[in-house]
Amino acid sequence: MLLPRLTPLAAALLLPLPALASTEPVSLASITVKGQAMADTTDQAYSVTRLHADDIREAHVDQVQSLLRKVPGMNVSTLGLPGVADNISLRGFGAGGHGGDIGFVVDGIPLNEAMSHADGYGDLNVVIPLELERIDVLRGPVSALYGNYNRAGTVTLQSRRGGNYRDLDISAAEFGKLDLQAAGGFEAERQRLNLAVQAVHDDGFRDQSQADRQTLAGRWALDLSPDLEVALSTRLHHAEADNPSYLPYADYQRDPYGVYSEVQNDGSEKDFRTLRLDANYQLDDDVRLLSFVYHTQQDFSRWFTRPVSGVWTQREETYDRDVLGGGFNLNGDSQLAGKSLTWVTGIETYRERTDYLKYENTQYRQRVGLPQLDRRFSLNNLAAFGEMQWQLHPLFMPSLGLRWDRFTGDCDLEGAQTSTAECERMSSVSHTSPKLGVRSQPLDWLELRGSWAEGFAIAPETAKYSLGTSSVSPNVFRQIELGMTLSWRDLGLDLATYRIDSSDEIGRNPAGDYENFGETRRQGVEVSGYWYLTDSLDVSLAWGTAQSEIRKHRDASLEGNRVTGVPSHTTTAQVNWRPLSDWEGSLVLRDIGDYAVNASNQLVDGGYQVTDLTLAYLFPGTPGYRAYLSVENLTDKVYASTVSTIGYATGAPRRVSLGIQASF
Repeated sequence: MLLPRLTPLAAALLLPLPALASTEPVSLASITVKGQAMADTTDQAYSVTRLHADDIREAHVDQVQSLLRKVPGMNVSTLGLPGVADNISLRGFGAGGHGGDIGFVVDGIPLNEAMSHADGYGDLNVVIPLELERIDVLRGPVSALYGNYNRAGTVTLQSRRGGNYRDLDISAAEFGKLDLQAAGGFEAERQRLNLAVQAVHDDGFRDQSQADRQTLAGRWALDLSPDLEVALSTRLHHAEADNPSYLPYADYQRDPYGVYSEVQNDGSEKDFRTLRLDANYQLDDDVRLLSFVYHTQQDFSRWFTRPVSGVWTQREETYDRDVLGGGFNLNGDSQLAGKSLTWVTGIETYRERTDYLKYENTQYRQRVGLPQLDRRFSLNNLAAFGEMQWQLHPLFMPSLGLRWDRFTGDCDLEGAQTSTAECERMSSVSHTSPKLGVRSQPLDWLELRGSWAEGFAIAPETAKYSLGTSSVSPNVFRQIELGMTLSWRDLGLDLATYRIDSSDEIGRNPAGDYENFGETRRQGVEVSGYWYLTDSLDVSLAWGTAQSEIRKHRDASLEGNRVTGVPSHTTTAQVNWRPLSDWEGSLVLRDIGDYAVNASNQLVDGGYQVTDLTLAYLFPGTPGYRAYLSVENLTDKVYASTVSTIGYATGAPRRVSLGIQASF
């Protein structure tokens, strides 16, 4: 049984460590990720949503991606494939997580993968919710600190640093689900240790959907002097899952929680390991130097049955991935013309190598014949960046960012294979991305902002290693955004409107050669707000629209169509009620609008609405202890969380869970 194996480790996290028993204050502020000086505030010229540790803890989730539903305009489409990254949409892009439209970074380590299943695939299941200090969602390609895979935005996750705490969250739910999370922080005069562990077992609400995963994360920091801190952090993750695949329409109508008869023994296996070393040096009172190096290793295999020319066939994809990265950056708080200037500049690099093995016709996970692909892909990146914010005047606070990226790579044949696709040295690709913004605060309760930012994407997946892409330019994304934030008494409101124009989209012409030919426009409005009606009642809202239009395409019949997989609107409305001092309740309504299923837009899904309920009891005299009851899908609505050209992924039915949280 999974949970008992990790229970001793969880218990160890909650015990004081004698070597770290002292609670003397440390003398050095911990700078652990690039741009920390600016990341410590959400006062930016672009839209950023921050979720704090309390928000994360009170949500009672076992997956970090579930929290992203609180971000206006963001939607998490559960694919119903345990062990596989969900699909996340934002600002008119529909392939984050399961594809490369959104960047994900945890404690300075990128999670996006160059060649694993999809270009930019990023799996958030390797992160423990209880370990996090905060989540920041930067909407659009707005920050110079991040490059490829960030056209729709970037999600940065920062774990807790220092502190003395012991946190525990244990829950059990219907359909055989158990979740154990524990986190501990321990401080001494010159050192700090943070640990977190999670173990999840889920039998699943469909047949053939059992899943297990275990994660351990830790960081040890030591002050070698009042000005120098070194830190070592690691993350270990193991997951195994069975997958029920998608359902054809007729089967979905007949039994939405069944498994199609042609689906084989699909599933996934994953091992993920990271190690990072940081050295943070305080050069003077206003300037800090961060140097870092990290290593990521990952083994990921997936078996997936889907229709091929009308016949449901199982495919195996195996990726052995190795990443080595490092860099340094300067963070500063200075004065320019007597006004505060916050800035960061740096250089970073990584080398990513992926051994990719693909079989197109496995029989119940047994390989048949030669693989379609057996190749080693490498991708190398060198980047330089700089970003600054100048508090010149309350009415004029400009910001400026600039990033330069250079990519190289190679492809090697590892064995006999059926594919005849080119496998060549990648042509060098460079791109410079400028960012401009300004904030203005005409009144104490009103702030205005505007920004213009450019992002990019290089040729996707194996296309990078084709001779035909040597003359292809990066796909460029340019965003214009206007926004305002209002804070008045017990009311807060944030409004943003954006437009993103994509040009030089990359694809094949009738001769089979790659070229730049496409253009797409994405635009919408995003609103988030809260209102404390009384001391015991408050409401919050996260709402967004996303309209997209293909403006130029080699297939003229697609011009004017919508981008697939992007809901026309997303709404998360929440009511929190505290009828008694020790009781609290939360009701959440989630409304997902219609979206195009296929490129021709002939198939459109109408979206869905679900409601969740949570009740919690705070034990009197022990503020760190609470028991909770959560009901997902309160009305037991039958709906498809994802509809694609492959089939239907059924959303979870009503699921009741009971849990307890403790902080001591």
